[in-house]
Amino acid sequence: MGVEKTPDWLEEAWAKALDKTRLNAGRIGAAFPHASHRGKYTREQPYWWTAGFWPGLLWLLYNGGGDDQFKEIAEACEDRLDEVLDGFTRLDHDLGFMWTLTSVASHKLTGKDISKIRALKAANYLAARFNLKGRFIRAWNPWFEGEDNRGYAIIDCAMNVPLLFWASNATGDPRYRHIAEAHMDTVLEHFIRPDGSIYHIVRFDPDTGAFIEGIGGQGYDANSAWSRGNAWAIYGLALAYHHTGKAAYLHAAQKAAQFFLARLPEDGVPHWDFRAPTGEDVPRDSSAGACAASGMLLLADLSGGMEAPVYRKPAVRMLESLFRNYGTWDDPEEEGMILHGTGNLPQGQNVGVPLIYGDYFYVEGLARLRNKGPFYWEK
Repeated sequence: MGVEKTPDWLEEAWAKALDKTRLNAGRIGAAFPHASHRGKYTREQPYWWTAGFWPGLLWLLYNGGGDDQFKEIAEACEDRLDEVLDGFTRLDHDLGFMWTLTSVASHKLTGKDISKIRALKAANYLAARFNLKGRFIRAWNPWFEGEDNRGYAIIDCAMNVPLLFWASNATGDPRYRHIAEAHMDTVLEHFIRPDGSIYHIVRFDPDTGAFIEGIGGQGYDANSAWSRGNAWAIYGLALAYHHTGKAAYLHAAQKAAQFFLARLPEDGVPHWDFRAPTGEDVPRDSSAGACAASGMLLLADLSGGMEAPVYRKPAVRMLESLFRNYGTWDDPEEEGMILHGTGNLPQGQNVGVPLIYGDYFYVEGLARLRNKGPFYWEK
């Protein structure tokens, strides 16, 4: 097989992402953007699960030849997260999203010891959420008094466990890896349906570990196929294979990817839920497309041989479509990069708007096409 040709639009896309981020650096600074409304990103508190994506995006662009101010702002965001890490009570399973893209990124790119220590603290807190009986990492803390979600695990956590794989490598202690593998084995057993679609939430008995039910969560219903959940599964399972070499993870990632690809619309950017009733006006979720594209680029490399183009070609197509059809490059007042993300449709939150994690995975996908690693989820 010949060497893959670099897409002719790639450097233009990278340059436009740089220009947008230079504008945003002065506007956003060391804050924590989440969803863009009327051209301006909402700023969340440092404990919110999306806190790592803005500094993570800055690290990607800095590492790809961007400005020193990107590094400075990313480091300032990491410093601000100390109040959350040391405060403890706001921490849940999204420790991986938050400290992989800040402290692990910083340690890999700068070698800073304080970043390594922060990431190891976060990994210890994440490991402490492991339910031994059910072999899962508990998702959330109670959102309101009296709520019992002790037995909840969600597919998003497949992207949190790379923090544990990193900690195992960083310390030489296999216990982190054991917990990560146990959780991902539970994903194989209980989250993935035979057709490759994914449950968002699975509820277990927190005392016995027994499976109780799958829950729709941010999808249409319990038996639907929330596209971002499918994207988390593709990427998280590919990463689990990358870290362990366990073939079952690779095969599951491929199955989830094939389900995803078979249901894409003409422009390659998924709707919010693949099983939402076709008679309704189903919104797109550009963030699901961006995440799946970056994950499929990794999956292509891991699959290799004749299978690689099966995942690489549609990933490139998704990223090009996001660049050409969903980008905000002609609107300097819009802080978000990629339009038409869907945050949480069942709760009516952040529908049809740019989302910071969509922007992050879009830029990460571009960085993969430019071979500008390291990528913070990986070894």
